[in-house]
Amino acid sequence: MRTGSIHRVTGETDVCVSLGLDGSGRCEVNTGVPFLNHMLHQISSHSLINLEIKAIGDTHIDDHHTNEDVGIAVGQALALALGDRRGIHRFGHFVAPLDEALVQVALDCSGRPHLSYGLTIPAQKIGSYDTELVKEFFVAVSNNAGLTLHIRQLDGVNSHHIVEACFKAFARALRQATELDLRRADAVPSSKGVLA
Repeated sequence: MRTGSIHRVTGETDVCVSLGLDGSGRCEVNTGVPFLNHMLHQISSHSLINLEIKAIGDTHIDDHHTNEDVGIAVGQALALALGDRRGIHRFGHFVAPLDEALVQVALDCSGRPHLSYGLTIPAQKIGSYDTELVKEFFVAVSNNAGLTLHIRQLDGVNSHHIVEACFKAFARALRQATELDLRRADAVPSSKGVLA
């Protein structure tokens, strides 16, 4: 099983993440941030990654530190589970519709972190969740997992729909990229022979 576990403690948060790439989408998440919980469930459900997350943070101030530190820990656990990225497809792409919203995600498990972010979210908040934290979550994941990640909003006016379509598209692209390629066998999917 390709798995990764991280326990990250700072002066602002205490975050535990365990994930399994070859799972069934089993998800147990409690971050103290309800909308973030909902989005993490989308990742697990649509990538079929088993995900366990428990976070305690300074949400009495705001959700920023918890959101960012969960993203960091998810990225680090994903990097551990991928190891040297041997035998994976490496690239993933998905376009997810959610009612009027349409979001495209393309990613490369390249080992080189980069985020190109193109969401225009009309509302400042969804429930109590500040929508600028969506970008911060994906910055943290891509930097710590070593993902090249492109997110594009093709359509959408409802903030909840736009963000949820983004997380679903990310999940499906991640599933495609991290699944094992039977034709590749045990080789690293790079002409250089290494992904870093």
